[in-house]
Amino acid sequence: MQYLTAGESHGRCLLAILEGIPSGLKIDESFINSELQRRQKGYGRGGRMEIEADKAEILSGLKNKITIGSPLGFKIENKDFTIDSLKEITVPRPGHSDLAGAIKYNQGIREVSERASARETAIRVTVGAVCKLLLKEFNIEILSWTLSIGKIKIKFSPQLSDLTSSRKILLDSALNCPDTEAEELMLTELDKAIQEGNSLGGIVEIVATNLPIGLGSYVDYRKRLDGRLAQAIMSIPSVKGVGIGLGFKATQCFGSEVQDEIFYNSGEKKFYRQTNNAGGLEGGMTNGEPLVLRFGLKPIPTLRSPLKSVDIISKKEAGATVERADTCIVPAAGVVGEAVVAFELAKAMQEKFGGDSLEEMKRNYENCCKEVKKF
Repeated sequence: MQYLTAGESHGRCLLAILEGIPSGLKIDESFINSELQRRQKGYGRGGRMEIEADKAEILSGLKNKITIGSPLGFKIENKDFTIDSLKEITVPRPGHSDLAGAIKYNQGIREVSERASARETAIRVTVGAVCKLLLKEFNIEILSWTLSIGKIKIKFSPQLSDLTSSRKILLDSALNCPDTEAEELMLTELDKAIQEGNSLGGIVEIVATNLPIGLGSYVDYRKRLDGRLAQAIMSIPSVKGVGIGLGFKATQCFGSEVQDEIFYNSGEKKFYRQTNNAGGLEGGMTNGEPLVLRFGLKPIPTLRSPLKSVDIISKKEAGATVERADTCIVPAAGVVGEAVVAFELAKAMQEKFGGDSLEEMKRNYENCCKEVKKF
């Protein structure tokens, strides 16, 4: 399973091709577009979200809204497609790909900015939504919520035993934050950043439930699922760190405090753990517990109160370029994180259970579950 995206921030459209989805999967376009709408929400988003009303068009790979096994083609039209008339950028933004990209490709900063823009993540959310539909066929669900904005942290995380409540919190909250008091403080911090022309980063948590044992592998470093998930998350603009389970907190503990003891339920004929410090992954493989990962995003580099930079033409000091941008992308990044995680999990499911059709894939999955219970 693989996908490729194309398009620029102010180009005519964003495109993607997704290959490897089995035949027989019903595609719910309203679900895909609801995911795109989620990505556009969140306090602190910029003016672009008021212009665009993202809606995906499926160009290929379907008959009567059912996948036929061939590559799926997607398109999201940009209402603002002024790329040819936008003014050139000569002052790179600190923290952006502007300068390094211009030097690498021997071109202007505008050309770099157009492709490096987080606008590209809209089409990745489309790809991830299709992967979510495939995972739902196996009762696998993926959720995300905001853990912090700037220095403000929530006091608790949603309980994994109450995912229905977590989803309500996720969809009803302006910040995807399951702590009303913390959210109010976050909103105050964001208002301050907006007034000062500044930006804020934060931390997002993602949980995937009902994963079977054995996705990924330890036999080849390229197949380790933790590595693949980390790369996928790190490919999201502004992400600067990823942790699985306890993450970096594990470095401050004794081994006896970190490792999850193993138990066996003879009635259900299954192994289980009472803790999940490993975050559902051991040796690069899923172990049957919920997948839990967190990632941190730096504040975005486009500031209305610009930092010092240098004009690449005159080589003189100048204030960094000011472009239309968000103040905070953390809640939206959670939706993008869900999408890239969904793709990696769907890919791992396809690798383990195979199948050119959904029916065949489900049959292989059910046979594997029976074998696991015999162990």
